[in-house]
Amino acid sequence: MDAQERGDFSEIPILDVSALYGDDEGAIRATAATLRRYLETIGFLYVTGHPIPRADVEAVREASKRFFALPEEEKAKLKIDRNFRGYLPFAGSTIVTSSVATVSKPNQSESIFFMHEVGADDPRALAEKPLQGPNQWPDETALAGFRETIERYVEEMGTLARKMVRAIALSLGLPSDSLDRHFEQPTTFLRLLHYPTQPQEEGLFGSAPHTDYGFITLLAQDNVGGLEVKNKAGDWVPAPPVPDSFVMNVGDILARWSNDQFVSTPHRVINRSGRERYSQPFFFDPSMDETIEALSVCVPAGTQPKYGPVLYGDYLMERIDKNYHYRKKKAAEAAGA
Repeated sequence: MDAQERGDFSEIPILDVSALYGDDEGAIRATAATLRRYLETIGFLYVTGHPIPRADVEAVREASKRFFALPEEEKAKLKIDRNFRGYLPFAGSTIVTSSVATVSKPNQSESIFFMHEVGADDPRALAEKPLQGPNQWPDETALAGFRETIERYVEEMGTLARKMVRAIALSLGLPSDSLDRHFEQPTTFLRLLHYPTQPQEEGLFGSAPHTDYGFITLLAQDNVGGLEVKNKAGDWVPAPPVPDSFVMNVGDILARWSNDQFVSTPHRVINRSGRERYSQPFFFDPSMDETIEALSVCVPAGTQPKYGPVLYGDYLMERIDKNYHYRKKKAAEAAGA
């Protein structure tokens, strides 16, 4: 490993990705090389230099605040459905699949999920394939402009995510478009989260220690703070808000794809600030029907991959079904039917 040992960090680095939006090949490759170092050693970084307007990020945050301020009965009209779209009430998930902690208490947050849009008449929805269906949207009379704000942001974040996919490919010495086919119909989640300030209680977290399931996460956080990342020594390193940045991290499927060359680093949220915290992670993952197996460039000669091939959809659904209370309840009801 180079100057910085794997997992030995005391702060989260910042990477200016403006070159990825240009056509200077040298600058693009230099950015990709730095990205590789951060993904191998830390698994987390701040992404700056993107063209996403601050106003669009803040518009989503304001829309989020307006939604969570609605009466409970209004939010409940959008209760999360079998396609994983909609409102998840406070304490609606417990990260039992965490590989970094034994988690028994639910996350101290409420959230609403918007995934890749799939029309009700889409063949995937008609076939009732997992996670394929339309999003649920608040009533325009209650939250004017909400859907337009969210959809604009999702499009911008998707463009940034695709730039990062290409930079990751380049960082591994592959052609820049070599991973693109896995993201022709990407699995995306925009999760709007509200963390009330929480009491000091053993084992209680806004978000319990965990690693993300997917490929990459791009998080916009407000100025409250509370996100922490675990280093090799077991210390929790703060990831404080940095203006006009997104916190990017490696998810488990990218770690697996890279044969653990890239590190999916544990992180958590604790909000004891005395203020409400709002965050908006955007998860960009492969198509559900893509098979993910270790990239040959990441498997040393004479060795076997650490993991066998996996269908991304199967991998994802196993985790969702175990961690979200409403999924477990439905599974139990089906078993008893």
